[in-house]
Amino acid sequence: MTELPSNYIYEAVKQDNVSGRYDSRVQTRFPPEPNGYLHIGHAKAIVTDFSVADDFGGSCMLRFDDTNPEAEDDDFVQAIVEDVRWLGYDPSEIRFASGYFQQLYDWAEELIRKGVAYVDDQSAEEISATRGSFTEPGVDSPYRDRPVEENLDLFRRMRAGEFDDGTHTLRAKIDMAHENMQMRDPLMYRIRKVEHHQTGDEWPIYPTYDWAHGQSDAIEGVTHSLCSLEFETHRPLYEWFLEQLDVPQAPRQIEFARLELTHTVTSKRRLATLVTDGVVDGWDDARMPTLRGLRRRGYPASAIRAFCYDTGITRVNSRKAIEELESYVRRDLNATAQRRMAVTEPLKLTLTNWPTDDDGAPVVEHFEVVNNPENDADGVRSVPFTGELWIEQEDFREVPPAKYFRLSPGREVRLRGAYFVTATDVVKDDDGNVVEVLATYDPTTKGGSAEDGRRVKSTMHWVSRPHALDISVAVYERLFTAEAPGQATGEPLDDLNPNSRTILEGGKAEPALADAVPGEVVQFERIGYFAVDDRETHHFHRTVGLRDEWAALQKRAGK
Repeated sequence: MTELPSNYIYEAVKQDNVSGRYDSRVQTRFPPEPNGYLHIGHAKAIVTDFSVADDFGGSCMLRFDDTNPEAEDDDFVQAIVEDVRWLGYDPSEIRFASGYFQQLYDWAEELIRKGVAYVDDQSAEEISATRGSFTEPGVDSPYRDRPVEENLDLFRRMRAGEFDDGTHTLRAKIDMAHENMQMRDPLMYRIRKVEHHQTGDEWPIYPTYDWAHGQSDAIEGVTHSLCSLEFETHRPLYEWFLEQLDVPQAPRQIEFARLELTHTVTSKRRLATLVTDGVVDGWDDARMPTLRGLRRRGYPASAIRAFCYDTGITRVNSRKAIEELESYVRRDLNATAQRRMAVTEPLKLTLTNWPTDDDGAPVVEHFEVVNNPENDADGVRSVPFTGELWIEQEDFREVPPAKYFRLSPGREVRLRGAYFVTATDVVKDDDGNVVEVLATYDPTTKGGSAEDGRRVKSTMHWVSRPHALDISVAVYERLFTAEAPGQATGEPLDDLNPNSRTILEGGKAEPALADAVPGEVVQFERIGYFAVDDRETHHFHRTVGLRDEWAALQKRAGK
C-alpha cells in the first residue's frame, strides 16, 4: 500500500480501522448546499473527502444538504455534480437530505416523546434575544416545559401547515446556560411555506442544517464526517442528537482548516455582488474563484487536485499564496500544453531581401517546430514562414534602453526556428509611431543557427502575415489588490482591482491554432499559457504567465 499522508485525520481513521470501529470500513461524503456554485475552497473539501476514502479503500458519496428551500435550485444541483466530476471524482452515490425528511420528522417526534424537544411560540427575534452571550447564560423559553402531548399536537399541526411562517419552531431541550452557545436549545424545525426543488410543496416545515446533517450521515452509513473548522463548535450538538437516537453506529465528525487564497474572496454573498453589479461577467468569469471560472481560465483539474492534496490537512486556518496554486498550474501545463506562436500586440516585420516568386509574391517556406519539448510523443508541426511577418511591439525599440537585446536598428536577432535577421529601417505613421520594421535575413542561418558560429542574444517568436489567424486575448491581473481583501477596511470589495482584465484585440497567431478546441490550453511561446474560450471564436484567456512567481517568492523568503 502506498504510504499515506501523516496528519491527524489519517491517524484517526487508521486507529478506527485497527480497533475494528465501523468494521474497518471507511465512508465519507461531500455535503454541499445547492445554493451556489462551487469555488476553490470547496475544492479543498472535495479533495479531502474523496482522498480519505480513496486512500483507505473506501467510498465517498455526494449528498446535497438541501434544507433551505428559499436559496436552493436544481440548476445549482446540476452544476455541482458537473464540477465534482470535472475535478476528477465520481461519487459512489448522489443523495439529498430532502430524501430523509420523513425519517427526520419521525425522529423529531421521538425526541418530543422523550421530553428533549419542544415547540416554541417565540419569534426569531425573541429567541435570539434570550440566547445570552459568551459571558451570560440564556433565558429559558416560557414554552420550554410544555407537556409532551401538547408539543406533539403542535408539531403535527406545524407539519399539516396550520400555522404561518415564523409563528412556531421546534427546539431541542438541552441547556440554556451551556458554555457552547450551539447547545442552548437549538432550532430543529421552522415553518417555511416555500416550494422545494426536490419535494415541491409537500413540506411546510424544514429541518435545520444541524438537525439534518448528522442524522443524514447516520442514515447513509457515513463513518467519518469531515467538516471545515467552523463546524467544530457544532460537533457537541452533532453528537448529542445522535446520542438521542437508536442508530447502529454514530458517525465521527472531524474538522479541518479551510483553504483561503491571497487576493481572493470566497464568500458567496460577495461573489454574488460581483456578478449582480456587473464587476464580472458571470459565475464562470475567468477572474472568479469558482471552479467554473478556473476551468474557463484553463486551470487543469489535476493541478487543483494536487495543490489541495499537497496543502495538507491542518487545524489552523491560513491563507495560501495564490502564486503557489499558479505554480502547480504552470507545472502541469508545462508538461501537457502544446506550444504555438502568437503575437498579442502585433508589429509588421518585412524582410527586404526575401525572395519572391514569378508573380512577385513572397516565397513560402515551412519549418518543423517541436510541439512540446517536454514530451517527444507530441511530435512536430509545420509552420509557414515568409518575408512578411508579425512580431510583438515590445520586441522592437528604435532607441533601445540599456540591456535591451531584442530587435533594434543594426542589431541581429534570431527568429525562432527560422533565420537571423537584422533591422535596417522603420516605417512610421503620421504621428511618428513605428508601424513597420524593415530588416534583412541571413539565408545561411536557416533553422536558427549560423554556419560561422556567431551568436545572438535574443530569440523572438513570429507569425507569417499571409497565414495569420486573427485572435483576441484576455489578460488578467489579480481581482483584488490586497493579499487579504478587506483587512484594512473590513469590506473586501473595497480592494477590488479596477484593471483586473485587459482585452487585446487584433492579435495574430500561427494557423495551427485554428484547430484548438474550446477549453484546450496552449502555450503562446515567450508569453504564457492561454485557454481557448468556449463561446467566442478564436478568443483566449491567459491562464498563467511563464514566470514562476512562487519560486521567486520562496527565493526572496530564503526557502
